[in-house]
Amino acid sequence: MNKFESRYAQSPKEVKQMDTAALRENFLIENVFEANQVNLTLSHFDRYIVGGAMPVDQKIALPNPDDLKATYFLERRELGIINVGGKAIVIADGEKYELDYKEALYIGKGTKEVFFESATPGEAAKLYINSAPAHHTYPTKKVSKAEAEIVELGTPETANHRIINKLLVNSVLPTCQLQMGMTELKSGSVWNTMPAHTHDRRMEAYFYFEVPKGQSVCHFMGQPQETRHIWMQGDQAVISPNWSIHSGAGTSNYTFIWGMAGENLDYGDMDHCAITELK
Repeated sequence: MNKFESRYAQSPKEVKQMDTAALRENFLIENVFEANQVNLTLSHFDRYIVGGAMPVDQKIALPNPDDLKATYFLERRELGIINVGGKAIVIADGEKYELDYKEALYIGKGTKEVFFESATPGEAAKLYINSAPAHHTYPTKKVSKAEAEIVELGTPETANHRIINKLLVNSVLPTCQLQMGMTELKSGSVWNTMPAHTHDRRMEAYFYFEVPKGQSVCHFMGQPQETRHIWMQGDQAVISPNWSIHSGAGTSNYTFIWGMAGENLDYGDMDHCAITELK
């Protein structure tokens, strides 16, 4: 059975009063993938949806939750997918797309039917999903890692040497407001998105994976002078409000997928926070 959850938006004042359990309840998405299911979490921050589809031994469909009050899921939405499992097949209105590990697919508004399958028996696909409201239809398109816009940032000396793969961003293909990409940390580096920043014009969600067994990632959030943290495991996601920093440090290197939506598609639109000013 598919799962759908809706979460209210929280203000900095409310988050300041939260204990560990409350932070995790409101922002952490622990179960992104379950066998032969589509799990979806809707955040009232920009009405962003985070989820996962894991077809093991059957074809599964993108559901249309009652809460959306839509004729079909993508009636007023766009969808981004990045495969983090075995080779996948995504069928969008009868058109078949094959996604290898770390390949992405954008599906435009107005697509009525979406199905997910695993291409290889015994190697389940894990399709990480982000969705945002859309007011214009753009073409469905696959984006491989070779087609991504690549940026290398950080240094080994500051433990944040990383490769940013901009996959579903407006410099690669047109979208309404959804932007997605993947950051891979080099061996020996553990910090992501440091120096930290906020961007009041869009919210964000992080999905951590390739976290080695026995290791964890500590995700930092909150206002720059009022930070909080959430310990996370691999294949988990976290919601980041537009007023919050979104940074993390792992006990090993790892990879994460970032997705965002809001009124600004400019990737560089950030309000930076000096490392020495964080509290």
